Amino acid sequence: MSDAPYDMVLFGATSFVGKITARYLLETYGVNGEGGQLASEQLRWAIAARSETKLEQLCDSLGEAAAHLPRLVVDAGNEEQLRNMCERAAVVVSTVGPYALYGEPLVRCCVETGTDYCDLTGEVQWVRRMIFNYEEQARASGARIVHCCGFDSIPSDLGVYFLQQQAKARFGAYCTRVSMRVKALRGGMSGGTLASLFNVLEEAGSDSQLRKELSNPYSLCPDDFPRTTRQHPVRGAQFDANFGRWVIPFLMAPINERVVLRSNALAASHTALPGMQPYGEDFQYNEAMMSGYGFRGRLTSKVSASMMSLFTLGAALGPTRSLMQKLLPSPGEGPSEEAQGAGFYDLRFCGETAGGEKLYVKVTGDRDPGYGGTAKMLGQAAVALARDFNETERVGGFWTPAAVFGEGLIRRLTACSGMCFEVVSA
Repeated sequence: MSDAPYDMVLFGATSFVGKITARYLLETYGVNGEGGQLASEQLRWAIAARSETKLEQLCDSLGEAAAHLPRLVVDAGNEEQLRNMCERAAVVVSTVGPYALYGEPLVRCCVETGTDYCDLTGEVQWVRRMIFNYEEQARASGARIVHCCGFDSIPSDLGVYFLQQQAKARFGAYCTRVSMRVKALRGGMSGGTLASLFNVLEEAGSDSQLRKELSNPYSLCPDDFPRTTRQHPVRGAQFDANFGRWVIPFLMAPINERVVLRSNALAASHTALPGMQPYGEDFQYNEAMMSGYGFRGRLTSKVSASMMSLFTLGAALGPTRSLMQKLLPSPGEGPSEEAQGAGFYDLRFCGETAGGEKLYVKVTGDRDPGYGGTAKMLGQAAVALARDFNETERVGGFWTPAAVFGEGLIRRLTACSGMCFEVVSA
């Protein structure tokens, strides 16, 4: 797609996260090499959505710098419009969810036209479905499809990648056991994220096979990858000796854990980036949130874990889910700009080698992780697809962030997105 008129098209630019992403791209790259902090990269990009009026309103809200930003009217359900958009772009980045409801036609068009694609989905059942339906075709066409390029799952996937590279340099071996713990996080939840969550639970409620898939930690791994190593997800309150604190389940763990395990599997099949080696067939990974110390931490953890279980149960049941949908934010609604600016996250990773050596690293970021932070991660992932590979390095298929980007995206995120990856003490 090197002769495409646009390096990137942001599809769903008028959605809640789409607007934030458009502003970030404009402030960072300007338009066609004019304006922006990194205008020297001369990113040719456009915005797309189904409403021309909303596209014009978005450009007005972005100010004079967006006056010449190209706009494409594209409906998620119109495959002719989707195909035309794909044929004009090297990369399409999508914020249109829930993806299980609206995402498949765009993925299909990208695969058929050989167009690269990334999104911010956390819908594990949909990701599995897309891999099953289109992976062979993507390999043939050269389309690189990279799901989960937001807060789920870039910090987790690249955090583990960073830890493993540091472990190999220090110990001469990868860690066989890695855990991620959310030390601190401040951020809100948008209606779009809630809609995706409710849709997953609704699908699972009527599909026993899907419930089985959702309980399988290897559900995103290739079928021929060994699955003999038992994973140990955090399902309730428990004490973590590595961090000396009580921990509780983390809402994003179900997708993040599966993405990290798929990265390991892709490396084992020799399809990941050159230089990324598999973590091992006996690799274990889980995630949780730190809660507190001592007796008080134990009590707080048990109460918090119980409340999370009740919320999930309520969201899974039709009548209570309908009530929640009325009371909680609707699609298009989310945290204010002030709340986004005050957001942050601090993730801690502990890795242990088979020989018993331990290593701790942290991944931190500014702004609301699910929105301001996600917009920057998603934008840089799309730019990396457009800019950081030559044609000889292009291998089609369904990738994870670590398997396709590796160190290159870590450098971009550190330089342009307020993220930090560093080794720390326990």
